[in-house]
Amino acid sequence: MRADAKRNRDHLLAVAGTTAAEQGIDVSMRDIARRAGVGLATLLRHFPTREALLEALLHTSFGDLTAKASELETSHAAEDALVSWVRDCVAWTTEYRGVTVLMAAAIEDPESALHASCVTLRAAGARLLVRAQATGGARSDIDGDDLFALIAMLAWAGDQPALAPRAGHLFDIVASAVLTSAGAGQGAGAYGER
Repeated sequence: MRADAKRNRDHLLAVAGTTAAEQGIDVSMRDIARRAGVGLATLLRHFPTREALLEALLHTSFGDLTAKASELETSHAAEDALVSWVRDCVAWTTEYRGVTVLMAAAIEDPESALHASCVTLRAAGARLLVRAQATGGARSDIDGDDLFALIAMLAWAGDQPALAPRAGHLFDIVASAVLTSAGAGQGAGAYGER
């Protein structure tokens, strides 16, 4: 990619990120183009569909969360790694209102531009869950799909103005329901202090 084309693409992604953070993931392509100071056709040349734009926008975050799971696998106790990673995922999803709905749909749609990234992210969480289950630290009756759904539910609660003040407490409840050790959710409330 030529240097000027890369600069233009990076500018569009920066504007898209800011706009999506302000207005939610359903922001219109036309609004992003207008705020970037380009025509819609220019935006569509770089990102022919909304999903292509969102995949490019979210790709780095998905990669960071996947890498974080790998890092936690080797540096933390199994239970702590699982809770820390889930907390990070939930916190990240609140940056872009509505992203969990998009992710839930993409994980079921192999044709989605976001499918591969979502599947990789789910697999990273599943590895942490299996590791915690192997040590007896997490319930054995849940799997990676359940964990992904729990993250989506916690993120949804954080998106609701009436529930947002309780998000940290709700995280603690869910964490203690997933983990088998006494007091497992204690200290997980840092989610609510973002």
